[in-house]
Amino acid sequence: MTKTVAALLFIACSAGDHAMADPGKSVKPATPNGPREVAIVAGGCFWGMENVMRQAPGIASIEVGYAGGKSTSVKYEDVENGDTGHAESVRIVFDPSVISYEDLLLHYYFRGHDPTMWMHQNNDWGPQYRSEIFTTSDAQQKAAVAVKERVDKSGKWKKPIVTIVAPATTFVRAEDYHQDYLLKHPNGYNDHYLRDFDF
Repeated sequence: MTKTVAALLFIACSAGDHAMADPGKSVKPATPNGPREVAIVAGGCFWGMENVMRQAPGIASIEVGYAGGKSTSVKYEDVENGDTGHAESVRIVFDPSVISYEDLLLHYYFRGHDPTMWMHQNNDWGPQYRSEIFTTSDAQQKAAVAVKERVDKSGKWKKPIVTIVAPATTFVRAEDYHQDYLLKHPNGYNDHYLRDFDF
């Protein structure tokens, strides 16, 4: 696993009325001293993606930020125009003894956004809203490619999966006001929810 993991979001999201993600459910938390692994994913506005991914069991911590670009000192104002190469992303520290990396992707990531949309997510347009998995190890790279192929072959999404799978570089934590945004603003903008199908 690389020392620094990178991947998060390009821009926070435009205002609007969208359905909230499924309400949180009772899940087994990560054990205080258990094993840890890092997953970094992007798929539209990071507020909504964070809200979806936090529903997975075994989550030790979760934060939003900017990943996929070269700069390690970007802020929201730098990436909101889509020119820096970063994507709005979510960095998840999880307990692999509770949920595997593959299951995190299958049952939460690929159900929590539309992976068939190229360089946008619903009303949010630009490469900062792309669907991308930023892998933190060779094992994750192999697993993410296999999961993407499984989802594509399932036919549950009616169009081809366009999610990019690439090694993580540098992760830049987003500003504090973006963290846990939908917990602090339950009626805030959200374009993410868990679909009722699985793979």
